[in-house]
Amino acid sequence: MTNQSRRGAFKTLLAGAGAVALPAAPGPALAQSAPTPRTAAASTSARGIEGRRKADLGDGTYINPIISGDHPDPTILKDGENYYMTFSSFFSYPGIVIWHSTDLVNWAPVGPALKKPLGTIWALDLCKHDGRYFIYIPAAPDGNTWSIYAIWADRIEGPWSDPVDLKIAGCIDPGHIVGEDGRRYLFVNGIRKIRLADDGLATDGKLEDAYKPWRYPEDWVTENFAPEGPKLLRHGGWFYLVTAVGGTAGPVTGHMVIAARSKSVHGPWEHCPHNPLVRTVSTTEPWWSRGHATPVEGPAGDWWLVYHGYENGYRTLGRQTLLEPMEWTADGWFRAKGGDLSKPLPKPRGKDGRPIKAGPNGQPLSDDFTRDRFGVQWSFHDPAPDEMRRVQYVGPGLRIAGKGSSPADSAPLTCGVGDRSYQAELALELEGDAEAGLLLFYNHKAFVGVGFTPGSIKTFEYAEEQPWMRIKRTTKSVRVRLTNIENVVTFHYSYDGGRSWLLHGLRMEVSGIHHNVFGGFLSLKVGIYSAGKGFVTLRDFSYHAL
Repeated sequence: MTNQSRRGAFKTLLAGAGAVALPAAPGPALAQSAPTPRTAAASTSARGIEGRRKADLGDGTYINPIISGDHPDPTILKDGENYYMTFSSFFSYPGIVIWHSTDLVNWAPVGPALKKPLGTIWALDLCKHDGRYFIYIPAAPDGNTWSIYAIWADRIEGPWSDPVDLKIAGCIDPGHIVGEDGRRYLFVNGIRKIRLADDGLATDGKLEDAYKPWRYPEDWVTENFAPEGPKLLRHGGWFYLVTAVGGTAGPVTGHMVIAARSKSVHGPWEHCPHNPLVRTVSTTEPWWSRGHATPVEGPAGDWWLVYHGYENGYRTLGRQTLLEPMEWTADGWFRAKGGDLSKPLPKPRGKDGRPIKAGPNGQPLSDDFTRDRFGVQWSFHDPAPDEMRRVQYVGPGLRIAGKGSSPADSAPLTCGVGDRSYQAELALELEGDAEAGLLLFYNHKAFVGVGFTPGSIKTFEYAEEQPWMRIKRTTKSVRVRLTNIENVVTFHYSYDGGRSWLLHGLRMEVSGIHHNVFGGFLSLKVGIYSAGKGFVTLRDFSYHAL
């Protein structure tokens, strides 16, 4: 049978209240045929590990995103010839994964910096001062008042300290800078600033207004004004303050990047005449809601903007990390000059103008569960302080104790993804009165998936079980597969180790599971839940982009 005829046969299988037997394990050829890509970026992307898209096209150019999937609010540090970057990690723990690059295009994870849960983690600032690394973290451990915390390390790989509460109440989005007076300051949303002690681990002054941001015309379609994400640098005798305004999500034309400058960290600040420097102006663009930028010097002394954006048609993937060239202008300001971000752009080059040898890019998501990959790949969603007590490596395999009664209260294990279409598969072994399954999980109010108990198969859609889909089936060991083709999800399961497969009788469309519907600024992740009074052992997780 040809691939074309196999695809046709697969598409004619009707979804009923049960399962349809398939003669063989369906790989990518049996998945739904993918629609025409929405933007030019899809057709020009390179393929990396597990067939996943990567930015480096291998010909001296790159295509955005530089890091696909949910990597929002990038904070980037140039440290000699190395670059380090980290992102908002929200409810994932261990969290704050640090990434490394030498060319601004190829990035690979170093490891997580935060092990202690602090609640949801928003836009951070990664900096280096007097040879020591710092991360300033907005968090609300009790779910109420925000504060800014700090962690530090003498090596970027860690170990990182426990969080220190700076007691800057009600603030988010810190940005660190050393003033002309040699003192350290944090700027926060508002835009306000506060002086730090010399060690950076306490405040030494009061929070005060710092800058009244530039206002866009009232008839522009934005979410709200929301000045946030201040990032600062000192260049050519000026302090530059780069700020996000317009709201992070909402209308795609809202989020934007503006700048101001001053001879003193204390102001007065003058607005950039080129504002806004970055903004999505049409729903036809490949990247929506572009903003939260940081300027960074490239290896050759050129300059770049790193920021985030939603991919047109794929808000489910969260805010992805983008790289755009910028240029300093004769008047001492700067402009973004990337143009159409759906097209390839020249990669940063080395000091001698030659290409930079590409470093590692990404990481495999497939996992045999023989080593601990928590924080770098796996994380529990919104875990309790003792959540890791549920976990035991039983090589090869990961044994997880049940918690709660369904995905909604079980703190699922999650894995972020960055591809429009992909397949994920693993083996589950139930022990005792356990329930477990494979999900696409946004939060406890928004998920879909298939679950297995010792006596039944359950279907979850709209964040609740669909009782009419429950199937009686004795289960102890099962292999389950999730196929997501451009936000249309199909499940299969196998009781003979993958030699034959059953097609689950309900397909699910998930394009609406994103922040503008459910809040939280999250993304739709592959999830695995373990509930009930028992255990599930996970084995042989595989991932492949389609």
